Amino acid sequence: MLKGKKIILGVSGSIAAYKAATLVRLLVKQGATVKVVMTHDAHDFITPLTLATLSKNPVISNFKANAEGEWNNHVELGLWADMLLMAPATANTIAKMANGLCDNILLATYLSARCKTYIAPAMDLDMYAHPATQINLQKLNDFGNTVLPVAEGELASGLMGKGRMLEPDEIVTFLLNDTSISLKLKGKKVLVTAGPTYESIDPVRFIGNHSSGRMGFALAEVFARQGAIVTLISGPTDLHQQHANIKRIDVTSAEDMFNQTVKAFAKSDIAVMSAAVADYTPEKVSITKIKKSGDELHLKLKKTKDILAELGRKKLKKQVLVGFALETDNEVNNAIKKLHAKNLDFIVLNSLRTKGAGFGHTTNKVSIIDRNGTQTNFNLKSKSEVALDIVNKIMQIIDA
Repeated sequence: MLKGKKIILGVSGSIAAYKAATLVRLLVKQGATVKVVMTHDAHDFITPLTLATLSKNPVISNFKANAEGEWNNHVELGLWADMLLMAPATANTIAKMANGLCDNILLATYLSARCKTYIAPAMDLDMYAHPATQINLQKLNDFGNTVLPVAEGELASGLMGKGRMLEPDEIVTFLLNDTSISLKLKGKKVLVTAGPTYESIDPVRFIGNHSSGRMGFALAEVFARQGAIVTLISGPTDLHQQHANIKRIDVTSAEDMFNQTVKAFAKSDIAVMSAAVADYTPEKVSITKIKKSGDELHLKLKKTKDILAELGRKKLKKQVLVGFALETDNEVNNAIKKLHAKNLDFIVLNSLRTKGAGFGHTTNKVSIIDRNGTQTNFNLKSKSEVALDIVNKIMQIIDA
């Protein structure tokens, strides 16, 4: 899907610039023609010779091409490209792009380009979270650019948090997903649930789970890139949606999620229930903080409403309904029982036994089981790739 594409890779001055070498290699391996444009600060982190060798094209860093007075024509370069990928994009470069500044050839090329621009941010967590940066990213989205999500983990500062540039293979996967869009789902109304629910015990405490919401958010992004109009109902999470086609509804409790989901399902063509909804909730919620007294605290719990079962009862023949099963024992049998009991088109099974899968990870390993009993097993993948597998399965059902 990237074969024959003409790609400009814009590299700015971040420690993540060292990843540009792998990124170039992967893009070339996909069959793309890559030209690298670097800022001067990027030279401090990776040499132009490395990127020129891997891309098999001269690296451009200056308006002036040589001593004879020839110049690098940023206008022609911008018109040449099928895609402009800014990776890494520093807070400084993002700010300049958002506000039309043009003090280097990379920014001049960006302003001249008529192709789609992808932006892979790379910075420290406080820089990324700063309101100025978030406003600049939103502006770039509003301009029609695509801002890639950032990764969370250890940063160059030694701090832990969000701001890392995605790994090169994740960026290439993102581009592959985006360029494979045939808009088969254009105009389709899709409902996705994500994240945990919090069941209040008192004004301070709650019962919850370890779901991060990443799987649901990844699904919402893939659906949106396929042209769907997405309603994302999310429990408490610090994740942010990127695509303009995603309408987000925040909820807290299982009761909140039940009400919002049932309401949205009536107007949906497709629904994927990936949220980790509490099965039980406190029967009574104290209006004041429960004081610590004695060695034990007894809570009486009551069952929450079964969202998936309710949707299964209301499901029309034209609607596609997908559920998730997270199991530790008798995994396949339990998943199949749930599939039929809830009237699903297929169920996505993942196991807490698999290292790197389930809650709290950026990766997942799943099996898809359809109502005919056909089971398709997938390798451990990023949750974005898993989301694409699930969406592709849904499109197969729609095309059948």
